[in-house]
Amino acid sequence: MKAARSARLAAALAALLLVPAARGTAESISFRADSMSGTTAENASRAVLSGNAQIRTASMEINADTIVLSGKNFRYVEASGNVNGGSSVDKTQFSCSSLSYDRKTGIAVLQDSVRLTDSANDALADAELMEYNLKKKTVIMQIAVSIRQKENTCTGAYALYHQDSKLLFLSGNPQVQQGEDTFRGQEITLNLGTQEVSIDGRVRGSVTRREDE
Repeated sequence: MKAARSARLAAALAALLLVPAARGTAESISFRADSMSGTTAENASRAVLSGNAQIRTASMEINADTIVLSGKNFRYVEASGNVNGGSSVDKTQFSCSSLSYDRKTGIAVLQDSVRLTDSANDALADAELMEYNLKKKTVIMQIAVSIRQKENTCTGAYALYHQDSKLLFLSGNPQVQQGEDTFRGQEITLNLGTQEVSIDGRVRGSVTRREDE
């Protein structure tokens, strides 16, 4: 009986998961888990995927211990426990303790021990909270922010990262260390492509002279 209910739910999910992700488009989702439960009411769909849960779309893959799909046409995704995944759009991978994702806006909020790897720009970021916008290709990072890229080690309480322009804005006691050189100020901008640093407010730092200069 339980297997029959799961089979009916899976069939209903398969029909509902090909739904508009944004106006004028459609996005299909594949899913898997050790077990599944939920309802498929037209305006209040809800599915709980438990144990080795995974969902995959054309732009995003999410793996977790538990994934909950809810809202009309399963617009909202909530993942918890050993969350990891990535975006095929911009070659980004992530891991965290919990994640919420709005399929329509393309915004994912990652919380607790968040790590984001941007392979395209050779950057690795850690923070306690990140808001990752797949459509705008921006990442807002808050609390214990640390970004490493090439010879750069960047820290601060807040960061805004634009993946396309490769610009990183830091505030909240920000610091950028490039090799043996250190830069501090109220606000710091780093171009991850050119390695150029711009500093505003209470500028200070130290630069080490190289023997070949």
